Amino acid sequence: MNNNLEYCHLAVDLILHNSAQSSLTVRAIALSLTKQYNKLIDCHLAFRVNAQLYNLIETEGLFNLKPGIHNFKPGKFLPDTDITIETSLKPDLLPLLAEQATNAEEAANYILKLSQEQPEHILLSTESWLALSVKQQQESGEVGYRTLWSYISPANLSQIENSGEEIVQGIVNFFQDWTEANLSAKTQEAATKMLEGIDKFLTEFNNIEPKENPPTSPTDGKIFEEMINFFIADDWPFVQLPEQPALQISFQGENGKWNCYARAREEQQQFLFYSICPVNAPQDKRLAVAEFITRANSGMMLGNFELDFSDGEISYKTSIDVEGDRLSNALIQRLVYANVMMMDEYLPGIMSVIYGNVSPEEAIAQIETYNR
Repeated sequence: MNNNLEYCHLAVDLILHNSAQSSLTVRAIALSLTKQYNKLIDCHLAFRVNAQLYNLIETEGLFNLKPGIHNFKPGKFLPDTDITIETSLKPDLLPLLAEQATNAEEAANYILKLSQEQPEHILLSTESWLALSVKQQQESGEVGYRTLWSYISPANLSQIENSGEEIVQGIVNFFQDWTEANLSAKTQEAATKMLEGIDKFLTEFNNIEPKENPPTSPTDGKIFEEMINFFIADDWPFVQLPEQPALQISFQGENGKWNCYARAREEQQQFLFYSICPVNAPQDKRLAVAEFITRANSGMMLGNFELDFSDGEISYKTSIDVEGDRLSNALIQRLVYANVMMMDEYLPGIMSVIYGNVSPEEAIAQIETYNR
């Protein structure tokens, strides 16, 4: 296999953010790229954190350090010595990096530049990186652990059709090491927790959905093709979701930055576009947010806000059914720009309801007064 590995040594602070857009500063020490036949298939970032920050990372499951994915519990980490974490960029985000960098040094410089100029970029999100190992050097030797992701290799996850056996073998090896290390603490609770963590992550990672019968519409792939063509022509950087006719796009508005999703439904001959609010509504604010978006939706001519009561996710959706017609760039442009403009316009109101204890009625009134 023609793999080429490139290293770039670092010694610089890097600012990352979690899903709640809270920042955390790590000490980046190395970045490496792996290419196969000149195609980027892996990117590793190693950094150091103090014990306090590591405890936060572990508690909140940052860098996909999910419960139950350690191969064994480490020896006790010392409170006054830095801990080294090695991570790998999720494979579906590698094209974003490959567009900007041809070697490890350029990749490192690009990520550091984003840290200074676009701190909310998806490449700086802890959700975008998989923790491979956690280690601390002590006088008695190195202590720490590897995670499931180091056993199955993120590069394999991006090529499941060709790497299924390697992934299965990696999981088997992980189970063997985990069992040996936890033999004295064999409990059903621990085993169940680990299995749930593995299954949940792999499902989320690969966006696995129930398979439907292949569409037989004569416009197979046309909506997705038009969608791709529009975002390329309109200069919107995007990432295709694995094995789905859908794109993930980062958008910067005047009032914030958020992720958008464009989806083609070929069988139904529909195009959908979503803006996902950068913050979820806390449970105690969901009724207020529901009132806010109900008031906002009143009179909307194109699209509407939606609220997922299960997790507080707020989104704005625009869509079109083109059965018997064709999807054009002009139609896509209208739906996309109307969508992001509405999210940008109403985002301050959403934030004021969640964080400023402003009533939904007052928040809507402020927006309407400002935009007259």
